[in-house]
Amino acid sequence: MKVYFDASKLEHQEALRALWSASFPDQELQSLISDQWKEMGWQGRDPSTDFRGAGFISLENLLFFAKTFSTSFQRLLKKQGGKGAVWEYPFAVAGVNITFMIMQMLDLDATKPRTFVRAVFLQMLSENEWAFDLLYCAAFVVMDKLWLERNATYMEFNDVLKSTRVQLEKELLMDDVLRIEDMPSYSLLC
Repeated sequence: MKVYFDASKLEHQEALRALWSASFPDQELQSLISDQWKEMGWQGRDPSTDFRGAGFISLENLLFFAKTFSTSFQRLLKKQGGKGAVWEYPFAVAGVNITFMIMQMLDLDATKPRTFVRAVFLQMLSENEWAFDLLYCAAFVVMDKLWLERNATYMEFNDVLKSTRVQLEKELLMDDVLRIEDMPSYSLLC
């Protein structure tokens, strides 16, 4: 969480290239600063400017999603199966915002758990090092599902994100949810 994206670091550059390759395997990336990034839903030619609040972990989350649940990732990236509203949120920037929302929801800056949701999640994380990444993937598909159900507009993005958070908190606190994979929304991933 404390690692900010740094375009001068080779590891960060390679992660960006890997994200491009996982997203568009048949299309070569011309440059790390290119209009091509807009196809993925970055705000401009340089995706490094969009990582502000969430840092490098948001890039790692997108890459994990692309590699682990490629079918779901591609469906959301390419807006398959949606109606008109699905075209109205920028995919990559939404992904960065989802990382930030989860970090806030889990109160990860605190030294001691102040919420039960955080305590439950930390237990899951102690048993599975990928729990945060899996929660991220579930959050992304929940956000998209809510977006489509509401036929939301770009101006409603924050409301949809808040509803996504409420849904995730509710699921994390269910008695029969002991792992991220037990969450009902996890079944949306493929």
